[in-house]
Amino acid sequence: MNYDVIIIGGSYAGLSAALVLGRSLRRVLVIDAGKPCNRQTPHSHGFLTRDGETPAQLAAIAREQLSQYPTVTFVATTATGANQLTDGFAVHTVGGETYSARRLILATGLIDVMPDIPGFAECWGRSVLHCPYCHGYEVHGQPLGILANGEMAYEMARLIQQWSRQLTLFTNGPSTLTDVQQQVLAQLAIPIVETPLTAIEHTDGFLTALVLADGRRVSPAAMFARVPLRQSSDIAQQLGCQLAEHNFVQVTEFGATSVPGIFAAGDTTTMLRQVANAVAGGAKAGAIVNGELIADDLRYLTHLAVAER
Repeated sequence: MNYDVIIIGGSYAGLSAALVLGRSLRRVLVIDAGKPCNRQTPHSHGFLTRDGETPAQLAAIAREQLSQYPTVTFVATTATGANQLTDGFAVHTVGGETYSARRLILATGLIDVMPDIPGFAECWGRSVLHCPYCHGYEVHGQPLGILANGEMAYEMARLIQQWSRQLTLFTNGPSTLTDVQQQVLAQLAIPIVETPLTAIEHTDGFLTALVLADGRRVSPAAMFARVPLRQSSDIAQQLGCQLAEHNFVQVTEFGATSVPGIFAAGDTTTMLRQVANAVAGGAKAGAIVNGELIADDLRYLTHLAVAER
């Protein structure tokens, strides 16, 4: 094996796992293409001691600190595939390189699938927001929109009203809310607009107006929305890892997948897409992987000792 552990994905979960493993004197390779899903988000919030930093600053600090561990190596490329070996795993890259390791950690993240609404993608992460815990404080008390329908709309409206009571729900077509749900939203003074949204006007990703199909223009300070998600890599599926609901990679509390020797951490495993959660997941996976490697080594030594008797 070239390495003890290969980590595919060098954002917060991957870097956190690399830190734990580097401090455990493990030979670690981090494969990362440098395209995190939050790359256009201006500020990251909720991570203790680093609240308000940019995502790029957080990653740069982590990489600088990891540079002092000589057993941790970075390769700036995309992993395109992987396969199981007798005693580990081989990972293949877009450039034709192949690396091998005893254990594999998948921290490949997710891709947000944007709706076909002009301006939506440009505003994503800036003024069209996915998480009030990440961004709600910055827009609290201001007029806000919610773009959703049905059960998701009801869930989001009940949550986001904690940050602002000036909410408008845009269902982007006929409402599929139940009568009871509509009554609750009416009691919360949240109007429901069923007219389709045709465009989001903005300046550098900060919305200036929502344009509706009937010509109306509405100007909330920001809008919350949930979009479909997909795995940014199919390597977990290639290796036979079991998927959970919404196509997240299914893991145990400590990041173990259904395939022995393969772990996963960060957004690829959960809808709780916060830096703090990703860092925690990576740290746990790194520690458990190191423990497994120790157990493997001691098992081999025990086998030799028995054989020599």
